[in-house]
Amino acid sequence: MKLKSINPFTGELNAEFDPMSDQACREAVLKARGALAKWKKLPVSDRIKPLAKLASILRRKKEEFGRLAALEMGKPVRQAESELEKCALLCDYYHQSAEQVLRPETMETEASQSYVVFDPLGVILGVMPWNYPFWQVARWAAPALAAGNVCLLKHASNVPLTALEMEKIFLEAGFPEHVFQTLLIGPRSAELLIEQDLVDGVSLTGSVAAGSAIGSLAGSKLKKSVLELGGSDPFMVFADADLEKAARVAVKSRMGNAGQSCIAAKRIIVARSVFETFREKFVEALNGLKVGDPLDCSTDLGPVARKEFLQILERQLGDAIKKGASVFWGPEPPERGCFFRPAVLTDVTADMLVMTEEVFGPIAVLASAADEGEMIRMANATQLGLGAAIWTRDIEKARKLAREIDAGFVAINCMVKSDPRLPFGGVKKSGFGRELSHYGLKEFVNIKTVVIGQ
Repeated sequence: MKLKSINPFTGELNAEFDPMSDQACREAVLKARGALAKWKKLPVSDRIKPLAKLASILRRKKEEFGRLAALEMGKPVRQAESELEKCALLCDYYHQSAEQVLRPETMETEASQSYVVFDPLGVILGVMPWNYPFWQVARWAAPALAAGNVCLLKHASNVPLTALEMEKIFLEAGFPEHVFQTLLIGPRSAELLIEQDLVDGVSLTGSVAAGSAIGSLAGSKLKKSVLELGGSDPFMVFADADLEKAARVAVKSRMGNAGQSCIAAKRIIVARSVFETFREKFVEALNGLKVGDPLDCSTDLGPVARKEFLQILERQLGDAIKKGASVFWGPEPPERGCFFRPAVLTDVTADMLVMTEEVFGPIAVLASAADEGEMIRMANATQLGLGAAIWTRDIEKARKLAREIDAGFVAINCMVKSDPRLPFGGVKKSGFGRELSHYGLKEFVNIKTVVIGQ
């Protein structure tokens, strides 16, 4: 089956490609191993040099690549350009910090000398999603390459043009040939790379189902894996919060990228005493958004990435309405394109699909809580644990509650968003392992102990 890049706003075909054969994949792996033999022996100072050039390229081409993201998966160009800027910041961060983080560490023992070194694992497969098509690749590949690994990218099937551009700019930045390669393949071919022991580790960002399948396969082959999976993030608003700001930020978090983000505010839990006030402010802010052509710089909310996603969202919304939820609508979208009209649901119950499944689109769920205890119980009443937000003027209370939330990231009076300097990842069915910061830099290394006797 061909890999097709389809414009979700116009429905036009951007490009299509025949997937690589299994033999071509094996050849790519052999080339990667050949490149690895030289790459891993370079000092870290040499391995990080291309990251500075990569940051420069990303900044220089942000408008071009922002347009590409809009054409392939519908992201508004302003948001896409911000994504490219963030990729450049990531490259700057590892260019500046990787050499220090990867230096051998001396430990005091009874031996003459004891120390730890960080050796690369080898060929790392990245299985990446379409929703942040540049950022997801950069945040996996930059630290993996700095640590001395080589990378094979299996990108989402609907963004092949982006995947090919990524390979080009890594080469343009000065990374040696075959150190970073894009494989235009489907899920089964990616699984074969793991099954046949052709890769040494795998990093996946995607759904719980995809993570379970890849994680199980990697585990059966004793391959190191890092999984960043779905989220059902609670956004908790206490009665003493700045409701105006909280509502504005909640809309930004829930509706950014057309709601297609793992760390969006998916369950907005509000103190009952201020629920109606918050709901009014949220709906007002939502209706201030402009929905339309993602290539228009004034657009806030574009189409969802693929036509089939509309059916999933309709099913989730219809289930909620059938079970008694009330709906407040956002701005009317254009007639053409893969648009889903933004919706705000209240009067929700625990058995609704919008509460039990991850909602990957512009549907906001508002629920009320009677007190602090109920707020925490509702926040943790999910199998997912990626991010969470707490809104209150009582910072000490927020610090305490942050320790009670089952999540890998807690934001207080701000929205959950990844930062190159901070570790990122989840607990429960949101995956395991960490990306970004010095923690992410050491995920795909052999932490090797060396002891010299007396």
